[in-house]
Amino acid sequence: MQWGKVFYIFFTLMSLTTSAAFLYEESAVALFIAGSVNVVSTILKIGVRNLLSAELLAGSLVADLHLIPAFFALKFYDAHTLTVGLVIGAVIANVYTIIVSMIESAKEKTDF
Repeated sequence: MQWGKVFYIFFTLMSLTTSAAFLYEESAVALFIAGSVNVVSTILKIGVRNLLSAELLAGSLVADLHLIPAFFALKFYDAHTLTVGLVIGAVIANVYTIIVSMIESAKEKTDF
């Protein structure tokens, strides 16, 4: 089992689910947690040397660049509509990352 892959997929899923939690209950704390988990996910993907590692990192960076401004828009400007739109963009980026991870897993050779 590749523990590095387990960790970055875990954090990607955590970012997706905490972003969805924000859409259910709009709070700055939920948004901060989603952004923090996604930043950790991005950091874990920096050292990955897989077939589609550039696509994985790009998807994670897109989510970061949605969640961080969303937090500032909510906290400092109280712009709920903009915040929700940015979080939806982050959710889409995280879904893309998960799909790319699944494609990558399907393309890898397994030795039995």
